[in-house]
Amino acid sequence: MKRSLALFLTTAALAATPAIAQQAAPPSAPVTALVGGTVIDVAKGGKIADATVIVQGDKIVSVGPAASVTIPAGATVVPMKGQWLIPGLMNMHVHLGLKLPGAQGNALINETDPEEVLRMADNARKTLQVGVTTVRLTGEDHGTDFALKRAIDRGEVPGPRIETAGEVIITTGGHGSMEADGPAALSKVTRQQIKMGATWIKIAISGGISDTHGSISAAPMTDAELSTLIEVAHRNGVKVTAHNGSVEAARQALKFGIDGFEHGYHLDDEVLTQMKAKGVWLVPTIVVSQPGAYEFYRKIGSPDWYLDRVASTGKDHWAMLQKAIRLGVNVALGTDQFPFEPNGGTNATVAEAELYVKAGMTPLQALQSATIRSATMLGLEAKLGQIVAGQSAAIVALPAAQTADISALRKVDFVMKGGAIVRDDLDPARIAR
Repeated sequence: MKRSLALFLTTAALAATPAIAQQAAPPSAPVTALVGGTVIDVAKGGKIADATVIVQGDKIVSVGPAASVTIPAGATVVPMKGQWLIPGLMNMHVHLGLKLPGAQGNALINETDPEEVLRMADNARKTLQVGVTTVRLTGEDHGTDFALKRAIDRGEVPGPRIETAGEVIITTGGHGSMEADGPAALSKVTRQQIKMGATWIKIAISGGISDTHGSISAAPMTDAELSTLIEVAHRNGVKVTAHNGSVEAARQALKFGIDGFEHGYHLDDEVLTQMKAKGVWLVPTIVVSQPGAYEFYRKIGSPDWYLDRVASTGKDHWAMLQKAIRLGVNVALGTDQFPFEPNGGTNATVAEAELYVKAGMTPLQALQSATIRSATMLGLEAKLGQIVAGQSAAIVALPAAQTADISALRKVDFVMKGGAIVRDDLDPARIAR
C-alpha cells in the first residue's frame, strides 16, 4: 500500500502546481522583499504602514517601516502598495477526504486509498489558494493524511502545512472509523496513531449530525476508557481533542484533562465556564449548522434526514457559540467543511470568521482565532501566526483592512507559504515555478 500511495502522489506532483519544501534557509537562500504594504500586528491590533518585509528562504528575517529596513542587494522586490498583509490563515478542523451522507458520499463508497489521497491532494491545493496556509486534520482514512503531509513537506505537491490527528478513535459504534473498546485497546490505537506521526489525538465522545444512530447528547466512553486514553496521549506529549456535543460527555472529559472540544453543539454555561477556567479549546465549526452551509448540502445531495439533524442542532449550536465568546473561552477557527468550500457568499473559512463577529467577537478577535490563537492551540506560536522576524513566511495580502471589517478576508489576492509566492492576482508571473 505504501508503494501505491507513493506512486500516485508522485503522479499528482507532476500535474500539480509546484510547491517549495519547508526547509531551513541556507546562507544562499533567495531573498524576497515585500514593500509598501501595511502589516497588521495580529497580537495587539496595531499596524506598520509603508512596511518592508524581508523573507529569506522560508523565514521572515526582518519587518518594519520602509525607512528602518534595508533591502539586501539582489533581493526580489515585490510591490505591495495598497495591500494589507496578515499571517496565513489557519483552519483547525479539516477533513481533506471528507465524505458526507448523500449522492456525493455514495459515489465515493468504493474509493481506494490511492484515489482518496489524490482527491485530498487536490483539496489541499485549493485550500492553499484561498489563503489557508496551515490546517489541522481531524480524521482521515488509513494513513492517507500522513502520506499527503510528507508529500507536501517534501515539496512534491502544493498544500498547506499539515498538523494531523490521524483517524478518529472511538468505542464500537461511535462517530468515527477506528473502533476499540476498553482501556488497553484504546491505549494501543492511541500509541499507533502517534507512532504514525499524529501530533494530536482525536476521539469522539458523543454522536454526530451525520450519524444514523446514536445520540449527540450521549456519553458512550467509560471513565476508565477516557481517562486512560488521555493519559497515554499526554505521556507521549500529544494533546487530545474530542468531537462532542454532549454536556454529560464534556463534564466527564474535563475531569480527565481533555485539551479541546470540536463543535460543542449543546454545551451549557457550566461546561463553558469550566473550559474557560481550565484553558480548554473550542473549535466551533459553526458554519456546518447555519444557513450558509445549505448551498454545500444541496450540491452533495444531502438526504432529508441529514438536513433535519442540521436544522435541529443549529439553534443550540449558535447559542452555545455566543455564550462561549461572552465567557472568553479559547476559540480557534475550524470549519468541518473544505476550507475553500462556498458558504454564505464566500468560502467556509471566511464565513466561519464572519459568524464569530456576528456572535460577539471583534473583527480582530476573529482574525486572531484564524492566526495567532490557532498557532497557540497547536503549541506553535513561536513559529506561526504572526508576521514577525523568525517566523515562517506564511503571508496573505488583501486590498482592505480586515481589522475594521472581517469581510475584507473575502478579497485575498496574494498568498505566500514558506517564502514561496503561490498566488498573486496582481502579477501571476511572480508565482513560484
